[in-house]
Amino acid sequence: MSDPQANTDTSDIQMRQVEVSVVMPCLNEARTVAFCIREAATALDAFGCTYEIVIADNGSTDGSREIAAQAGARVVPVTEKGYGHALRAGIAAAKGRFVVMGDADASYDFSHVPRFVEALRAGANLAMGNRFLGGVQPGAMPWKNRYIGNPLLSGIGRLFFRSGVGDFHCGLRAFSAEAYQRMNLRTTGMEFASEMVIKAMILHLRIVEVPTVLRPDGRGGRAPHLRPWRDGWRHLRFMLLYSPRWLFLYPGVLLVVLGLLCSATLLSGPQRIGGVEFDINTLLFAATAVQIGAQAIGFAVCAKVYGLRTGLLPRDARFESLFKHITLETGIVCGGLFVLIGLALAIGSVAYWKAHAFGQLDPRQVMRWVIPGATCLALGVQGVLVSFFLSVLGLKVRGLDDHP
Repeated sequence: MSDPQANTDTSDIQMRQVEVSVVMPCLNEARTVAFCIREAATALDAFGCTYEIVIADNGSTDGSREIAAQAGARVVPVTEKGYGHALRAGIAAAKGRFVVMGDADASYDFSHVPRFVEALRAGANLAMGNRFLGGVQPGAMPWKNRYIGNPLLSGIGRLFFRSGVGDFHCGLRAFSAEAYQRMNLRTTGMEFASEMVIKAMILHLRIVEVPTVLRPDGRGGRAPHLRPWRDGWRHLRFMLLYSPRWLFLYPGVLLVVLGLLCSATLLSGPQRIGGVEFDINTLLFAATAVQIGAQAIGFAVCAKVYGLRTGLLPRDARFESLFKHITLETGIVCGGLFVLIGLALAIGSVAYWKAHAFGQLDPRQVMRWVIPGATCLALGVQGVLVSFFLSVLGLKVRGLDDHP
């Protein structure tokens, strides 16, 4: 059996190709970090490959750094707090062709690391652990995570991003260094793990699942770093923001279509369905739905542009081509047309009022002028404002070639 320290000596790593880097983020894991290092080293020794074990220490104060170094790992101090910061620093320091990441709390079985390496050798870009295929030991996962949080979030991930991944948030996973560079991950918190899977799917990288076991962590009763409700919401929020189509575009289009259909039906007069009559009150809510939907569509476009500008989203040739035609001038013209239509309807309503000697009017009649007029005015102003905002973002979007 080879000495893991020999595998992690920096000068030796630089002289030869390291195939596998095992990266473990660590924050006060003195109880378990040595066990995890030995478990991974034993498995990789038996597997027969060149490797290193990197501990990305995120400010431990319980001696974890010293224990990890004595166990044969290369310790990388990470001053910026956060799960994503620790992983990013550890992966940046890794020398291997393949990178395996997993928590240092003994909850993941590092003897399974060769399974992940074999998947990468076979051509996978990202090998995701699946704890539900491998087995969740009693007490390893709270019931709300096992039966609510993880299935729900994994299901949303499959729906939003057309993923076949059954365990979206398994922390034991592996990827090639080349694939990691292509993913160009940007987040620094718990969202880092979600961003990795999402980016891999958006880039059409080859993803495979590897059965693995989840064990109760070895912290000895100390509270875990994971906060189920808070971190679950952060993952859900990230997926929603990363998929503006589902958060803004699709709901917005639905609201606009339904609002327009309802408005067109009611403009000619009240409509009765069964024993219920729908009139101007319904027309007002239908017009409001159109305005909200249009605003949501505008947000979807802005979110897409922002994602491209910041590198959160990969290049999208079709959208970039379309964006070239969505100029400030085009937005001002289109918005101006809606404003003119709104003003015309407003003037028509005033003329109708004048024809009745500026006296009391039947709201069932005049509101059929006022509501569409106010809606067109609002849509026109919204269109102009969104166009101005997009033009500001577009100054940087046209530098997208700077992003990998």
